[in-house]
Amino acid sequence: MKNQVIKIFGNIIAIYIGVALFSEISANSTTTIVLAGFILWLVNMIIRPLLTLVTIPINLLTLGLFSLVINTWMVMLVGKLIDGFYIQGFWAAFGLAILIAFINIILGKMLKSK
Repeated sequence: MKNQVIKIFGNIIAIYIGVALFSEISANSTTTIVLAGFILWLVNMIIRPLLTLVTIPINLLTLGLFSLVINTWMVMLVGKLIDGFYIQGFWAAFGLAILIAFINIILGKMLKSK
């Protein structure tokens, strides 16, 4: 349970930073960012494992790099699901997906070491 809360919190922080860094990503309010972080967590819990299972062959061929594309698709899906959270284009979503992964790794290591 604690790990899941850390992931949700990491998603929210990363999306907030992504909105500030990338001009192609925008959110109407802080509530929208929090909702996007929570919905991204749900999408990653439900849809991402199925998509990862289906794409095992291409993931093996690319030595796991295709996982970044899957993460990008999840971010783009959340952008389509939530009104007020806009992502314009694949590369903006790709940058946000990398930022989310990076922040979740850092938060996970920081909070597990304590």
